[in-house]
Amino acid sequence: MSQKLIVITLVLFGAVSAAALWQHGYWSIVTPHFQSTAGAQVFADLLIALTLVLIWMWRDASTQGRPFWPWLMATLAFGSFGPLLYLLTRRTSPPRD
Repeated sequence: MSQKLIVITLVLFGAVSAAALWQHGYWSIVTPHFQSTAGAQVFADLLIALTLVLIWMWRDASTQGRPFWPWLMATLAFGSFGPLLYLLTRRTSPPRD
């Protein structure tokens, strides 16, 4: 994936996230997902997608010789920012032994 595309995605997603946090606060972003089945469906979809990304990151990090735990913690704490930052810092080819 192009580094430029990842940076653009990070900047745009960061701007939307910052605006949402500024206008509504953290809990006002999270709580609607527990107030209806539609919100629960969106939350479940995000949880499934991020779990699949975490599995890929775990395998890729071990192939690349990188630690996985920092990326797991970043994803759990900051959602999609973790995988996006992982992709931004990922080497394009595995290290040679």
